[in-house]
Amino acid sequence: MMRIKNLLILGVVPVLVLGCAKEAPTTQSVASPTVKSPVATSSPTSSDMSAEATKSVKQVNTKSGNFVSGEHPTQGTVRVVSQNGKTLIELDSAFKTSEMGPDLVVGLHRSSDVIGSTTPPAYPLEEGDYAVIAPLKKFSGAQSYEVPKTINVADYKSVVIWCRKFNATFGAANLM
Repeated sequence: MMRIKNLLILGVVPVLVLGCAKEAPTTQSVASPTVKSPVATSSPTSSDMSAEATKSVKQVNTKSGNFVSGEHPTQGTVRVVSQNGKTLIELDSAFKTSEMGPDLVVGLHRSSDVIGSTTPPAYPLEEGDYAVIAPLKKFSGAQSYEVPKTINVADYKSVVIWCRKFNATFGAANLM
């Protein structure tokens, strides 16, 4: 009888533990202080549109790059594309960065080597060298951000994932 009781306890405990485990968040809060640079809202990507609508979308790949880690591990590919008169920054499905940032944003930077031209461990950015596009929607996966028409993408050579609150560059991708 005691043996059956112990087996039941051993069988129930893992079920309770797994049932109570909370999944780690994959998105961050977008509540943040006022941005000095223009901020745009995201626009739908082709995955958000119906198959019929995507047939009429004209997309031109202008530049792309692979993320290099800075303050925290960051990976994936970014593309800057022109689509129906809009410029979009698209992070691919392999994109991933640390969940340690309280105020992560997607931005454009004037340097082609952001990580190599800044100081570790934070890799801080200097005002005037970057433009904030929008708060990062989620820490991993495909996502898209519309670049405001007031920003000339040709003036920038990299895309950055940057923590505004601590002026820490999580990762950067040189656009080629």
